[in-house]
Amino acid sequence: MTTITFEIGPNPPPRLDKALGRDVPEDAALSRSRLAKLIAGGAVTVDGQVVTDPRYRIAEAAHVVVSVAAAEESHMTGEDIPLDIVFEDDDLIVVNKPAGMVVHPAPGTPGGTLVNALIFHCGATLSGVGGLKRPGIVHRIDKDTSGLLVAAKTDHAHHHLADQFAAHDVARRYLAVSYGAPDANDPRLRGIKGTSFEPGNILKVQTFLGRHKTDRQRQAVSFTGGKHAVTRVRIVQTLGQPVAAALLECWLETGRTHQIRVHLAHCGHALIGDPVYGGRRKLSAKAIGAAGVQAAADFGRQALHAATLGFVHPRTGETVTFAVDMPPDMRDLVRNLGGEG
Repeated sequence: MTTITFEIGPNPPPRLDKALGRDVPEDAALSRSRLAKLIAGGAVTVDGQVVTDPRYRIAEAAHVVVSVAAAEESHMTGEDIPLDIVFEDDDLIVVNKPAGMVVHPAPGTPGGTLVNALIFHCGATLSGVGGLKRPGIVHRIDKDTSGLLVAAKTDHAHHHLADQFAAHDVARRYLAVSYGAPDANDPRLRGIKGTSFEPGNILKVQTFLGRHKTDRQRQAVSFTGGKHAVTRVRIVQTLGQPVAAALLECWLETGRTHQIRVHLAHCGHALIGDPVYGGRRKLSAKAIGAAGVQAAADFGRQALHAATLGFVHPRTGETVTFAVDMPPDMRDLVRNLGGEG
């Protein structure tokens, strides 16, 4: 059990939970959600009295004691699954997730996930996130998307990274292979609502995203409700003669579920291999040859790779950036389509 003692500063917020969130010592590494659980669990005293109401009105100079139990073992089990570790320290771990791996256990996928692998790998170095010895997942990438993902090992790192993702301060760049190429010279694109072009032939897609009205597993573009979403796209290579496909670099101003996949499909440039948003498009053998047509038809996942990830390190305050190459399946796809993989 750890005991944290402090006083409430001048002009406190009217609610206990908000006052604690503002004034609890930073080195206590207690997130707002963790403080809320501690209040509800009777682990907070104000001037010697236990307070469990987060709306309790607290006064300046009130004496606060927060009792934090040692982190408990998670109900999720560790599994000895190989990891491609790009970076690791006492605060966080950055991994290059392979396509086909689910990030977090769910009813349909109780094991074999990235979280199970991280629990096994990190072991005793997990100091606890939310009171449990588990990695703190602050963002996810789809099962069949490959690439970079960061997980926190401590409550402090989890809180710090989550704030950066919520504020859209994290740099994320993806590589994707699309049907066709989103070019500013295409008059069709300029007629699609939510799309525009910036200098350098950079496509900007700005819409709202929300759940599809009839298919709850899909996301859909909207202009009346949902979550604000902005994606930018540039062409890295055009593929085929005439152009039939393209290797794209995509970066996110926001990070929504399936954002790149939905936005590119909205523009008529869905990802090759995307089983949800890609439709049943076929490429021209005249443009890319029979091998290219077959490679695209056989590609078994959306051609999307989280290539670059940058953020402020929660302990050092330094900006760190990590990058990984496309996996072999995407490199082979690009080469078969006539590009340089």
